[in-house]
Amino acid sequence: MAQTSSIEWTDATWNPVTGCTKISPGCKNCYAERMAKRLHAMGQNRYRNCFEVTLHHDLLRQPQKWTKPKTIFVNSMSDLFHKNVPFDFIKKIFDTMNQTPWHTYQILTKRAHRLAQLVNKVEWSKNIWVGVSVESQQFTERINHLHNIPAFVRFLSIEPLVGPITNLPLSNIDWVIVGGESGPHARPMEAEWVRTIRDICINRQVPFFFKQWGGTRKTLSGRVLDGKKWSQFPTHYNRMI
Repeated sequence: MAQTSSIEWTDATWNPVTGCTKISPGCKNCYAERMAKRLHAMGQNRYRNCFEVTLHHDLLRQPQKWTKPKTIFVNSMSDLFHKNVPFDFIKKIFDTMNQTPWHTYQILTKRAHRLAQLVNKVEWSKNIWVGVSVESQQFTERINHLHNIPAFVRFLSIEPLVGPITNLPLSNIDWVIVGGESGPHARPMEAEWVRTIRDICINRQVPFFFKQWGGTRKTLSGRVLDGKKWSQFPTHYNRMI
């Protein structure tokens, strides 16, 4: 489904794929799984398979109908590089992104190894951004797969941050997002974990975006860090609202 998004760093979501499987601790309380179960219970046809990987062929060209430029989070309810998403389907998604240069697309994955395998098999126009999710120091190895991706913007989503990260390789990285986990079983995030990452970004001159403290009531905890809202975007990008 394509829809306006409440996510602070994007405008809309486009979900030609829904469903996923858990591969690391960051997936434990997956918001997408929780939402898919709710939509399945409501009888939503898109979620007839609940959170199993499902391809929606009829949504492949959806962004072509949007004439106003948008920043679009691709597959907020899945992972484009899941093993159950065929390469031919991935290529069709890239074809749509390449054919709609008035939009900016943000792709995020935990499956950085498969992203790297497909890097030379698709076209990377300047409106395509790619990021990897990193939830703790243990999973910073995903960043290694991102360094050589020929995307216009390469970014990190450090959310949910569930442990400290003191060594963050930022070579060829254009943007860092950090956020705490939200929802009924949210794990706590320490302020010092966030400050450490912010300071690394400042020292390396990488734009830093603090999305949320999270918790069971994230709207109350807000997104202020040390008296400031950190809402930096890549310096060579003018967000279209």
